[in-house]
Amino acid sequence: MKNYFKIGIRHICIMLLWQCAVPVAVNAQNVPEPPGIIIDYMPVKEGKYIGSPSICILPNGDYVASHDQFGPKSSEFQSAQTLVFRSSDRGKTWQKVAQINGQFWSNLFLHKNDLYIMGTNKHHGNVVIRKSTDGGSTWTNPCLPEKGLILEGEYHTAPVPVVEHNGRLWRAVEYATAESTQWGERYSAVMLSVPSDANILDAKNWTRSNSLPFNKEYLNGNFRAWLEGNAVVDRNGNIVDVLRVHLPKGNGEKAAIINVSKNGKHLSLDEENFIEMPGASKKFVIRYDKNTDRYWTFVNNVPEEYLEKAAPDRIRNFVSIASSTNLRDWVLHQTVLSHPDNLRHGFQYIDWVFNHEDIVFVARTAFDDAEGGAHGYHDANFMTFHRVKNFKELVK
Repeated sequence: MKNYFKIGIRHICIMLLWQCAVPVAVNAQNVPEPPGIIIDYMPVKEGKYIGSPSICILPNGDYVASHDQFGPKSSEFQSAQTLVFRSSDRGKTWQKVAQINGQFWSNLFLHKNDLYIMGTNKHHGNVVIRKSTDGGSTWTNPCLPEKGLILEGEYHTAPVPVVEHNGRLWRAVEYATAESTQWGERYSAVMLSVPSDANILDAKNWTRSNSLPFNKEYLNGNFRAWLEGNAVVDRNGNIVDVLRVHLPKGNGEKAAIINVSKNGKHLSLDEENFIEMPGASKKFVIRYDKNTDRYWTFVNNVPEEYLEKAAPDRIRNFVSIASSTNLRDWVLHQTVLSHPDNLRHGFQYIDWVFNHEDIVFVARTAFDDAEGGAHGYHDANFMTFHRVKNFKELVK
């Protein structure tokens, strides 16, 4: 069995603030709360689900987190809603500070000590970016190209990293217009970049790469989609786009590493750059830590006993922290969240940041509640906050 299934027992003690697989019941109905600290909750009867969790740490130490709303009673296809929360006590308590109209599939990030949020304005919408100078309470309006309307058209993305490298900011998206309107087949990989000293709200400062389209011939005809790409600096100092890959059941889990030209205008793929990676059929975020000299991520890995339960992209009831020295060979270190049921429980779309010796992360969590639980593993009813303490100990 490959080494990424061998989780070291000596690391079991390095755990989250909450790590119990069976949480403690805390309400009158004797329903267990999800692991972690609850940032937001939406019962299934509202017809809205929690999506796209993201987190950022402000220069003053406050945490800011966001999520959007999707589902039958949401406005995701017209003008999507994103909620913003802030914590001034290291994630112990959270307050809602803003609701943004026209923001979806978005990530929070800092640039020159100001807070930004970047994504689309709706499900398969324009690429937009907003700026906040008051910690997320108020935001600019991307109504014009010079005010944050970066690209018009049908685009797809998720809360994925913005990386500064060689004087530019880099951010991956997917173009969602193709001959096919089918999920997956419509997605082409795209890289965006902008000079780091430019006004990043102004569309004319951004460079868009070519669109690298879906190709049904990849992986001996088993390729079904790539999406939710990560801008990452590889070992050669080049920006690459690392995407999750969708495959039929029985074909394992793979990621794709797409080459990006130095000027950001051209993407290309060598087929050997489809790599095996645990959990790579679900969204992941990759960040580099110079102290450990490793790339880190959180993945929805699939334990062997779950391989026959469903296709791997539908197994999201386990989260493990993983690392790599080269972006190609990944090691699972520790399971940080788990639940035995994969149909109504899920911890997914993890976004995270380094916080001194720790890692803090947020999850889109489908879990039990007094209303009968989540609609399904995919349709989360909670956004939760978590901490991994002393993560560097995992590789000692």
